[in-house]
Amino acid sequence: RVKIRDKDSRIVKNKAVYLALGITGDGEREVLGLWIAESWRGHKTVRGTVLPDNGAKFWLSVMTELRNRGVQDILIAVVDGLKGFPEAITAAFPQTMVQTCVVHLVRHSLNFCSWKDRKAVAAKLREVYVAETAEAARDALEAFDADWGRQYPSIAQAWRRAWQEVIPFFAFSPEIRRVIYTTNAIESLNRIIRKAIKTRGSFPSEDAAEKLIYLAIRGHEKTARTVRGWLTAVNQFAIMFEDRFKPIQG
Repeated sequence: RVKIRDKDSRIVKNKAVYLALGITGDGEREVLGLWIAESWRGHKTVRGTVLPDNGAKFWLSVMTELRNRGVQDILIAVVDGLKGFPEAITAAFPQTMVQTCVVHLVRHSLNFCSWKDRKAVAAKLREVYVAETAEAARDALEAFDADWGRQYPSIAQAWRRAWQEVIPFFAFSPEIRRVIYTTNAIESLNRIIRKAIKTRGSFPSEDAAEKLIYLAIRGHEKTARTVRGWLTAVNQFAIMFEDRFKPIQG
């Protein structure tokens, strides 16, 4: 989050920074864009425009912007449960497979339980996302609910609500799963951004914040490496997505 001082009211508001991080056909990470938005009295506003609570119009504008800027296809989109985002992705890119970020779903789940139970709950949830098939994962979720559902009913409910965006994950081999569910790259970016903005207090405008964040990201991208395990995963992507998968030719 960043603090932006409103030029009219002079009130400092907390705003969220959203990033789109892509992986190219040759396994290189690339930041496709950044957007600053705020929550205000239950409504989402972006650059002064009040949006519906679900943010669907905002996310559709983001995906349309990416398409207009040259993104031709997205094979897999990994999202963290933002309402209206999966629908916006498939509206702009109908063939895209939308996958909920498993790490974020687990972290969200742990917010419902006490500290003393977190380790045990996380271990039981792991049985869900390491299952070999969607059917086995569903059985593991039912087993989790049997063990923990009475104490923490919201956890299994959250997984069931997200299930249609969870199950694509199980069509992939372990090599591709690791590429999909790792959050190391985005968390590394978040650290870079937090380091860049933490000493600034507040920014006079969204443009000023965007410029500083952009420069921090550009400096980080110069040291970024190819996705770990990409060579193993690339052949499976080629089989699964056929002509849609186009590795960059050197």
